[in-house]
Amino acid sequence: MSEETRLRDDICRMAKSLFDRGLTGGSSGNISARLSDGRLLVTPTGTSFGSLDPARLSLFDADGHLASGDKPTKEMPLHAAFYETRPAKTGAVVHLHSCHSVALSMLPDVDPDNMLPPLTAYSIMKLGKVKLLPYFIPGDSAVGDAIRGLAGRRSAVMLANHGPVVAAKDLEAAVYAVEELEETAKLALLTRGMNPRLLNFAQVAEIVRTFDVEWD
Repeated sequence: MSEETRLRDDICRMAKSLFDRGLTGGSSGNISARLSDGRLLVTPTGTSFGSLDPARLSLFDADGHLASGDKPTKEMPLHAAFYETRPAKTGAVVHLHSCHSVALSMLPDVDPDNMLPPLTAYSIMKLGKVKLLPYFIPGDSAVGDAIRGLAGRRSAVMLANHGPVVAAKDLEAAVYAVEELEETAKLALLTRGMNPRLLNFAQVAEIVRTFDVEWD
């Protein structure tokens, strides 16, 4: 099986898993993943993660031109921004409309520089600090500019009133990280107002140091 065939199948398989577990619904969400030769596979616009066809994924050549497949997601600007600003660390980007992370993004007292409270070690390990970006209309190229403005310092952002975007070294890592973001947002909402024990500064620093976490 070729690298391209395998990646096409993996995108569709993982997208269906996300859909089946209610992490994104309807035709929401999009995924991109880069091949070793620089080409990019992207989920098409208006399609459901529950019924993607591997043969119809959008394929971009190494110069960023659509080479084959259906029309790509309108959220290409946010995907492109991660590949441009984190080229050595980004092999895949996943964007969802997951319920708990969107809900958390709407609350007035969320820290925009680090929207997830330090509840578990794994959220820190897999995500670092998650930047809360302002609301943009879906497909707005300005969201790409906002991500570029971070100068590659963040692997995960939350689009207010919209959904999380996570970049990682490969497709599997990106999916696992966005799942961790949603689970941590769920924990934050479940424990809200209960004065939960957060990881303290020293514990967070130990995680950052031990697992070489980006923590700018």
